[in-house]
Amino acid sequence: MTLAVLYSRALSGMDAAQVTVEVHLANGLPSFTIVGLPEIEVKESKDRVRAALQNCQFEFPNRHITVNLAPADLPKESGRFDLPIALGILAASGQIPADKLNEYEFAGELALTGELRSIRGALAMTYHAANCGRAFMLPEANAAEAALVEQATVYAAKSLLQVAAHLTGREPIERFLPDAQPLVPNYPDMRDVKGQGQAKRALEVAAAGGHSLLMSGPPGTGKSMLAARLPGILPQMTQDEALESAAMQSLGGFFDVAKWMQRPYRAPHHTASAVALVGGGSNPRPGEISIAMHGILFLDELPEFDRHVLEVLREPLESGRITISRAARRADFRAQFQLVAAMNPCPCGYLGHFNGKCRCTPDKIARYRGKISGPLLDRIDIQIEVPAVPQDLLLKQGDGETSGEIQTRVQAARQRALLRQGKPNALLSVSEIDALCVVDEQGAALLQQAITRLNLSARAYHRILKLARTIADLAASENILTSHIAEAVQYRRMDKQS
Repeated sequence: MTLAVLYSRALSGMDAAQVTVEVHLANGLPSFTIVGLPEIEVKESKDRVRAALQNCQFEFPNRHITVNLAPADLPKESGRFDLPIALGILAASGQIPADKLNEYEFAGELALTGELRSIRGALAMTYHAANCGRAFMLPEANAAEAALVEQATVYAAKSLLQVAAHLTGREPIERFLPDAQPLVPNYPDMRDVKGQGQAKRALEVAAAGGHSLLMSGPPGTGKSMLAARLPGILPQMTQDEALESAAMQSLGGFFDVAKWMQRPYRAPHHTASAVALVGGGSNPRPGEISIAMHGILFLDELPEFDRHVLEVLREPLESGRITISRAARRADFRAQFQLVAAMNPCPCGYLGHFNGKCRCTPDKIARYRGKISGPLLDRIDIQIEVPAVPQDLLLKQGDGETSGEIQTRVQAARQRALLRQGKPNALLSVSEIDALCVVDEQGAALLQQAITRLNLSARAYHRILKLARTIADLAASENILTSHIAEAVQYRRMDKQS
């Protein structure tokens, strides 16, 4: 047999398209050609495959070798095609049987010794392979990640020799089964934060409804501590949420199985570029907003970010997805993250501090706050001040609520929202707000007064209603009361300062 056909996967955004690997041996001058729009990493596989076959004591055919990666118009990148190419050469030259190749899909980068090295995107590839009814053969380092797909049949191999022995029937590889022991997420405890009762309440509301949050206050008031403890009070992840989150991290190439069912917490430095946040590159990869899927994206020192970088957040904050377009291709990534940001009230940071150290002029303060555009600020649901903690309170032992106690209330409120509308309150559309966020006459009057005094936009008005709906859910109230509206308005501090 001089022709072998195998199957693998190529990554394109969240999709993992099937790739047919065709290997043909022909008479003529010895050569090794790979076609099908391969990128540099795939072209370099010729040398890796040749060395791996020879070091594993296989015969490398001294013939004209043509490898076709179909479909031809889909870009192929990374070293994941090393394993199927090597197996195709062995099958086409008759060194291993080809009758069982169509039962599997293969992916793995080869070392020169024939060992298999880990690849990225194993979770997404395995998910699509399982839907096609094929088993997936991949490096041992990726097996635990791939086996998270419940319906998938995963085989983990250490080397090319082990895969060849399995296909010949000499030493079958056992199906890889994941560890059934559940991992308990380990988050920092909210009880560590002393004082800041109002900020803790705001975080509870944000967690219950999935709302974005901006904290403004002097240095050392606990803004970063509060943000780091928000994942611990969010509702527990569902299986589908965990799978989506893990798939995004797998596409980025750094998924850790030990963090399965744990909400991601991403905190990029303020020097991060727009591409780092939303994703990109010639072969588009997910950015921080997608890697934070179903988790927290924390932007500390918000005004220090480049304004252009912050502006790219506006669309995904509204739509929950990002589309990265290039001349030759387009990639879609989901970006359902919860934005939490922190900033100082002025350039020196001590405006309003009880020590009175601030000497910033009104012009400096205005320029500093002006680094955050109005349209972006309008999209942040909760905007609160985090004041300095009095010294006597710092000396007291922590006696506040634990994250587990707060999470219980948050879980109950989120469940009410899911039973009512099937989604968190932060994701309600305008028509759903009109139907589900009805207020009485007294509440409507308070809202009218807030719109007039704070000069609220239509977006801010709708976000106040969604906040009030979440506050009502936390209070186990079917109706939105005037007190719920009043609390929601209090969470628009930046509107009052504008």
